[in-house]
Amino acid sequence: MAETDARPSAAQPVIAIEGLTKSFGANQVLKGVDLSVGKGEVVAIIGPSGSGKTTLLRCINFLEEYDGGSIRIDGTEVGYRDGAGGRKRRNDRELAAIRVDAAMVFQQFNLFPHLTAAQNIMLGLMKSRGRSKAEARAIAEKWLARVGLAAKVDALPAQMSGGQQQRVGIARAVAMEPKVLLLDEITSALDPELVGEVLAVVQELASEGRTMILVTHEMAFAQEVADRVVFTDQGRIVIDAPPAQVFGEQPHERLRSFLSRFAGFRPNPA
Repeated sequence: MAETDARPSAAQPVIAIEGLTKSFGANQVLKGVDLSVGKGEVVAIIGPSGSGKTTLLRCINFLEEYDGGSIRIDGTEVGYRDGAGGRKRRNDRELAAIRVDAAMVFQQFNLFPHLTAAQNIMLGLMKSRGRSKAEARAIAEKWLARVGLAAKVDALPAQMSGGQQQRVGIARAVAMEPKVLLLDEITSALDPELVGEVLAVVQELASEGRTMILVTHEMAFAQEVADRVVFTDQGRIVIDAPPAQVFGEQPHERLRSFLSRFAGFRPNPA
């Protein structure tokens, strides 16, 4: 069972996960995960490679179908509905409506290469949110300015740096006004000198009270920006606690061993 010492969530959390399981063939990646995220909380997920972090995010967005358990966004079950004879997979229209409430920013940017920065943002706004082209364009311009890319509105991805492309990806997700923002190792594909510009955008969004779940290997960033830090290992949540507890004087041997791998990271005193 995970160790917890976090602030209580609202009566109905934005994200409620109970007993989540997921396997790829014989490999069980998630082994009964329980996680609750309240409105406005920023939860950082850390852990070794293969511990199920990215799979957990992809299940929340239903990019991966989960095998057992429950994921609810604002009380609505993700991916499935109860029906005669057991639960049934939701149809594509229902899934699309749910996915826009859990917008995801990916490791590899995932921008459409033939669309400009503005067009990448406008596409979802028009298709999933029903915005007119003019409305979508105005929203895209607003968010590109917010992430420091006003001059790149009509630039193609190939004309932007990796950091700029990732900021477009963040703008695209936030423009959808999701209930929760999912960020999956968003700096892992960037050159070290570009990491700071992306993390600065995320920190600003966090300061605005947005609900966020971020998978990261940036320990200092997790320590600074997160309300709670979740440590996963072998498909389970081992610790779920405030940063001061996770990064302070740490009695948990597995977590101590994990944190020791990050050269130069010095946790704050408890």
